[in-house]
Amino acid sequence: MLRSHFDHLIGLALAQAPSLSDILFTVGKRVQAEQHGELRDMDLPIGPLVARQTEAMAQVLMGRSVRLYRDLVVKGSCDLSYEHPSRIRFRVNIFWQRGSIALVLRQLSSQAPTMAQLNLPALFSDMAKEKFGLILVTGATGTGKSTSLAALIDEINEKKAVHIVTLEDPVEFVHPHKRGTVNQRELGQDFDSFASGLRAALRQAPKVILVGEMRDRETVETALQAAETGHLVLGTLHTSDTGQTINRIIGMFDSSEEQLIRQRLGASLKFVVSQRLMPKVGGGRVAAFEILRNNLQVRELILTGESGDKTYYGAVESGSTFGMFTFDQYLLSLYEKNLIDRDTALANATDRAKLTLAIDQVRLARGEKVSDLGELKLDLDYNSGNGGEDGQ
Repeated sequence: MLRSHFDHLIGLALAQAPSLSDILFTVGKRVQAEQHGELRDMDLPIGPLVARQTEAMAQVLMGRSVRLYRDLVVKGSCDLSYEHPSRIRFRVNIFWQRGSIALVLRQLSSQAPTMAQLNLPALFSDMAKEKFGLILVTGATGTGKSTSLAALIDEINEKKAVHIVTLEDPVEFVHPHKRGTVNQRELGQDFDSFASGLRAALRQAPKVILVGEMRDRETVETALQAAETGHLVLGTLHTSDTGQTINRIIGMFDSSEEQLIRQRLGASLKFVVSQRLMPKVGGGRVAAFEILRNNLQVRELILTGESGDKTYYGAVESGSTFGMFTFDQYLLSLYEKNLIDRDTALANATDRAKLTLAIDQVRLARGEKVSDLGELKLDLDYNSGNGGEDGQ
């Protein structure tokens, strides 16, 4: 297959489904597109795919990159970026399944989103004002971490005349130079690992460094070093909530180093943002957030660890004065605004019983019939902006 043939297929798919988020190529199936969370077969001049076709497509996209072929053979998958002649960009994952090659192309936005467009919580504005330290955005794959970070980078780029270096896999949003100067580096093309790319970034005179993923101890340790030496470091982790994020970082280090890493993390950490993406009433998707902000209570928890009723969840839940809020508090806010339904809220809850009681109180206030209510209430006094109504 020639690159022009592949470009033509993608062009036809885009014409049939202009709002598609993903394109799937799987042996035994027709080419499929995902729109609003549902797959549909594409009416393309190609029937159910056979192995030689997906292999040819993979070869077209990987070109002569030794790293990509090595990753595919050794790790079972590889990541790269692809740009269609129409200037539409995709993040590509090529992987083995049942002895054949499959491909998933995720469409990327042509422009970095703004915090206003995403309607991010108000604390993101405070994050953009930080001069040094560590800010982590966490969540499962596909929950919008990269989108939120892109909006944060855009805000810094818009407001500050600083040098920003990003380390990404692959580059998803292309940032134009505004007040700031943004140099974007892609794994495999511009650097060979996040740890080495981060070490090199320390010699490139940045004020802000974005690390696409903190996958290992070496990357985390270098990120802490950068945060301690006057850099603002933004990074992602695949963790489910804010407390798990802190425990995951501490757990990357040996027990003999635990106290030291707790001290370093307690001094450097500024914010942890966890996010989840869920179906929105009426179609589309909406993001829910949990945000932890480092204060005296959180720092003590980092230094001494959780015990009994002293937990990160409790610190966030009671931290409305500092703008913090839990997933459950945010989910209740989305439910009150009719952005998500009850089942969606409870499916994504941290403390389902507690959120059930809080939702019942809302339903009772609306005059709806509910089960017996307890006395438990969620403290909704937090500063979360306008509710994150735009999906990411």
